[in-house]
Amino acid sequence: MNSERADSYGRVMRVLRHDGPARLHGDEQGLIREAADALLFTEEIDQVADERLAEVITLGEELVECGRWTETAFNRLIDDLAACGPGPAPVAA
Repeated sequence: MNSERADSYGRVMRVLRHDGPARLHGDEQGLIREAADALLFTEEIDQVADERLAEVITLGEELVECGRWTETAFNRLIDDLAACGPGPAPVAA
């Protein structure tokens, strides 16, 4: 882990703390938190971290589609979430 990954993790946690209760259900917040934890605490992208990130991307696409989340906010969250991990960030749809 390095300071950039820790900073990204902090930004994800701030989104959950500030925006989460108003814009995300508890299980949605939990999914994002699990993905951030999995990414932060791995040295190499593994199957679990990769699956959690993919689940958050799917969730975010659904939230944007139904209007509960803006595309800009979703892309920023995915960028920060991906930056928690050791590998390159995926491209959000």
